[in-house]
Amino acid sequence: MLIKDIPQPPMAAAPYHDILKPETELEHQFLKAPEFVSGLHWGTPRYGHPEGEVYKHIREVLDNIDALTLPPDERRILRIVALVHDTFKYKEAKGFPRDWSRHHGVIARQFLEQFVPQETLLLEITELHDEAYYAWRMEFLHQQVVAGRLRMQHLLDRVGSARQLYYLFFKCDTRTGDKNPAPVKWFEHHIPDIQIINF
Repeated sequence: MLIKDIPQPPMAAAPYHDILKPETELEHQFLKAPEFVSGLHWGTPRYGHPEGEVYKHIREVLDNIDALTLPPDERRILRIVALVHDTFKYKEAKGFPRDWSRHHGVIARQFLEQFVPQETLLLEITELHDEAYYAWRMEFLHQQVVAGRLRMQHLLDRVGSARQLYYLFFKCDTRTGDKNPAPVKWFEHHIPDIQIINF
C-alpha cells in the first residue's frame, strides 16, 4: 500500500456533520462508524476528483441531489448511496489484474448490509454505481464493443425497473469535479425508458 493510500487522521466528528449535514438517524449512524469516518478523509487531488478528499466529493453529489425534485423515498436512497459510494476507496484492492470482489462499491454494499439488509435496490445501486462508466469505457476507450454492451446489459438487468433512479445517481455523481460528461450523455441517448433530467 502506498503512503498516499493510507487515510490521514480524520477530522473531529462535528465538522463532518456540519459539512455532510446528516438528515436521518441512519445517516447519523454512518458518522459513528470508524471505518466510514476513516474513508471520508482519503484522497488527494487527481483527475476526476480535483477536490481530493472523499467527503468533499460527497458534498458535491449531495448538492446535485438537492437540485432535483424527488419523492422523499427516492431522495433518501440517493442520499444514502452518495454518502457511502466512494467512502471505502481506501479499502479497495489496488493490484493487477483487478480484484472486482474488492471494488469500493462492493465494500460499500457490505457496509450498508449491516444497516439495511432488506433494501436490495439501494444495495444494488451502491455496488454498481460505477458500472455504467466502466461499460462506456470498455466500448469507447478500449474498443471492446461487445464486452462493453454485455456489461451494460448486465447492469440494466440488475437494476431492473430502477434504471431511472440509477441514472439520477450516475448523473449526480458525474457532474462533480472535472469528470468527463461523455458517459452520462451516452447513457441518456442510448438507454431506453429513462427521463432525461437537467440541473
